[in-house]
Amino acid sequence: MEFALSEDQRLLQDSLKGVLAGAASLDQIRKIALGDADAAGALEAALSEFGLASLLVPEDAGGLGLGLLDACLVQEALGYHVAPSRFLAGAAAAAAFTDYPDLLTLIGAGEAKFGLAVTELTSRRDGAGLSLAKGKLSGKALLAMSIEGATHILAAAADGNLHVVEAVTEIVPMQTIDRTRTFHEVKLTGAKTLGSPKTGERFLATARLLVAADTLGAAQAMLDKAVAYAAERQQFGRPIGSFQAVKHMCAEMAAKLEPGRALIWHAAHALDIGDGEGPVMANLAKSYMAEAGTFIARTSTEVHGGMGFTDLLGLHYWFKRIGVNRQLFGSPEQARESAAELQGLLA
Repeated sequence: MEFALSEDQRLLQDSLKGVLAGAASLDQIRKIALGDADAAGALEAALSEFGLASLLVPEDAGGLGLGLLDACLVQEALGYHVAPSRFLAGAAAAAAFTDYPDLLTLIGAGEAKFGLAVTELTSRRDGAGLSLAKGKLSGKALLAMSIEGATHILAAAADGNLHVVEAVTEIVPMQTIDRTRTFHEVKLTGAKTLGSPKTGERFLATARLLVAADTLGAAQAMLDKAVAYAAERQQFGRPIGSFQAVKHMCAEMAAKLEPGRALIWHAAHALDIGDGEGPVMANLAKSYMAEAGTFIARTSTEVHGGMGFTDLLGLHYWFKRIGVNRQLFGSPEQARESAAELQGLLA
């Protein structure tokens, strides 16, 4: 049996990379990181024209009807270019709405854009948390994703249940080390719930798998940059890539990366076909890529030497993206614990 990407899947990823090469070049990412609204708007327009929002929406709801493996390929390309995008939030939300065709139709038509306020699924902080009373959600959620421009929010209450509410105006920017994406504090006061999806396990598995794919793309970019730099940077009259120590560093990065790609593809395929091990594999993919991505980010920077720490090369955008992804939707330790619970290895 050959398990490989189809021609259509390769074309999807290559076409998106072509769009991102122009709309998310390093110069554009620098502008976006500094708060340039025009640069951010141009990228969002390019991705909207590409039709990413409806990728996971079924065809009968007006979407493209593609699978989670296709979504992972898209997220990998976005991670490779450290492109800010609401794709992850929209795709994860769509995975939770199997029982809400009306919401899926709105997403497919581009009329609904979802943000995520789901920190309560994986962590607790003093003074934060959402609670449900009489069908209304109140409280404060931290580190909410893709809130700017959202029409709806998928929020997690303190009891771990998911709820859909209309977007609110009470949001406060929260700064993280990753300037390529924005996070917010969201305040809800008696927000009426429009639905309460019962697919929390699938949502979290999908979100974690997409984060793993994003880290895969970012780590691949850092590996490619390290190899290219080692081939052109010279010391003692020869490229540093000819030195055994540097060869070993690049080879070890590649060896760490490839199992992650296989794990992500397998997890996505298992979730697409409804295999029971899908959520387990998604959690393991998140955990593995968090660790492997951290190693590759550090090693790639070391290959670049002192230049790796400068803004000139911009490696820090990928480094910080991988760092935030490590904790997003749960740490690698939490992901492994979730995998163990799903397998019945923990009480």
